[in-house]
Amino acid sequence: MAHATIKATLIPEIVRMIAEKYNISEEEALEQFYTSKTAEALSDTDTGLYGQSALYIFGIFCEESAEPLR
Repeated sequence: MAHATIKATLIPEIVRMIAEKYNISEEEALEQFYTSKTAEALSDTDTGLYGQSALYIFGIFCEESAEPLR
């Protein structure tokens, strides 16, 4: 399966989980995800992140979101 197809399947599920966890709209969740380092890593085919589950990627996003601002 092409990486773009895999990402197109994963991202809506990840966004839904973000919206539920943080009690925000899916639009806000989508914005939060797309501006994250996690989304950047997902777009980089060299990381292999696209081959992981939505739940795993969501976990990485949550860890990133919990990091204090520098």
